[in-house]
Amino acid sequence: MADMDPHFSAATRRTNLAALATDTIDLLVIGGGITGAGIARDAAMRGIRTALVDAGDFASGASSRSSRLIHGGLRYLEHGQLRLVFEASRERRVLLRIAPHLVRACPFTFPVHRGSRVKRWQISAAVWLYDLLALFRNVHAHRLLSRRGVLQREPLIRDHDLKGGAVYWDAQCDDARLTLANVRSAHQHGAWCASYVRVTALEKAGGRVRGAELEDVLAGTRFMVRSHVVVNATGPWSDRVRRLDDPAAKPLLRPTKGAHIAVPRQRVGNAGAVTLTSPIDGRVMFVLPWGETTIVGTTDTDYDGSPDDVRADGDDITYLLRSANAVFPNARLQRGDVIAAWAGLRPLLGDGPANASAVPREHKIVESASGLITIAGGKLTTYRSMAAQLVNLVARKLRRLDGRRLPARAATDTEPLPGGDVADLEALARELEKEGVPSGAADHLVHTYGGEATAVANLAADDPALAGPLIAGGPWLRAEVVHHARREMALTVGDVLVRRLHLFHAHPTRGVGVARTVAGLLSRELGWDDTAAALAAERYVAEVTRPAP
Repeated sequence: MADMDPHFSAATRRTNLAALATDTIDLLVIGGGITGAGIARDAAMRGIRTALVDAGDFASGASSRSSRLIHGGLRYLEHGQLRLVFEASRERRVLLRIAPHLVRACPFTFPVHRGSRVKRWQISAAVWLYDLLALFRNVHAHRLLSRRGVLQREPLIRDHDLKGGAVYWDAQCDDARLTLANVRSAHQHGAWCASYVRVTALEKAGGRVRGAELEDVLAGTRFMVRSHVVVNATGPWSDRVRRLDDPAAKPLLRPTKGAHIAVPRQRVGNAGAVTLTSPIDGRVMFVLPWGETTIVGTTDTDYDGSPDDVRADGDDITYLLRSANAVFPNARLQRGDVIAAWAGLRPLLGDGPANASAVPREHKIVESASGLITIAGGKLTTYRSMAAQLVNLVARKLRRLDGRRLPARAATDTEPLPGGDVADLEALARELEKEGVPSGAADHLVHTYGGEATAVANLAADDPALAGPLIAGGPWLRAEVVHHARREMALTVGDVLVRRLHLFHAHPTRGVGVARTVAGLLSRELGWDDTAAALAAERYVAEVTRPAP
């Protein structure tokens, strides 16, 4: 199995790719989003020789473009998806326990106005059923609210025609870092993991898939990896990989686009998380606090373009702004208020109803005639149980192959993810303050890295050049970039600013002003010269300043 070194860097990647070029493994997982990461973690914990590759950075697809919610799915009750809500509620409890720094309980206010598609009695019934399906083990029980109660919680919500509402509990998460934590856990349990590795062909022997041709995107080299089982966990790209196996494969997916915008929170004035129905089409959507910003989302529209090209366009942004302004009329949000806009594709199954929002969020596992296993559908919240089901199938296939024993179930529900083994995040933040970390930075570190916040603080303490803020007045430290390179396999400026620090989403400059600084810090870890560092910064700036279509 792979090295158990806690470091997870460019050097780790080189070692892993060298091993894959020479060894035969049990399981190759294609796709480093949340589903593939969960599969790799589960399989590695069972002792299955596992590799995980992604054509881009880990979580660079749909898994970093979500609403950042770990939720039972209150709106799924409307479509009768009770089993999914029950499963999601259970998984929410698990993730709050194993990743408390990345998954945080949060109350949601759901206002009801006269004329709303969702009536007050429907909300009452829904939140009762929601807590029932959570076996009344949610963080807190729901409460029905009068008109006055809603305004006490959210004073700036439109009071005209306000009838009342409810408050219920769900959880917010850092989607990209949750994915990365699963990848790192898989690595710690022996999996070979590498980003920026594209599958260009599937290798077959005797009509069965027995490996793949891999391309190192960064080096431009190709090599073969031999694997007893190959799993396609590429989300919106699933049908593309299936056609590498069978060019005539019928589409399995019906992708729908979910777009989001981030705006200054002070402009909206939401005190907390708000669930609302858009006055435009009645769709349930969210207004979510995220630091100094508010996230508004999401849309749900069919998408027939390439997954590589999905973006939030002008129509998406207009829809989200109008929906938020209708519920928070004092905001008067305009296009110029949008700090960032992003969109991801939900890899939904193609055999659902005409209404995109009603398409089931459940998953399906299919195996082709040549043995390629594809997992499609599902949602962020239920990734762990999806992974366990798939690895059960892989274990049975390996047993039929060579008679090995079935491994015991992996304790993915009890073993903390990296950074999750801290009992009291606030106490840890205060300890860091005593050691000289500024208060804002200390809070940011523990809620980003959990128990690993101390490692980042130690980098800053050991090198004064890393102790300063990345952006003046902000909580982000230069030491974090070095941590990302050494322990989180950050290989580009975008890896840092988009998926590890979220400056793209959270800061008015989208991180453009510090792209050169980040590139300089990465260059010391990755061996870039000045020219390569400058190009890396320029590529990031060009990508994030490209105007919306």
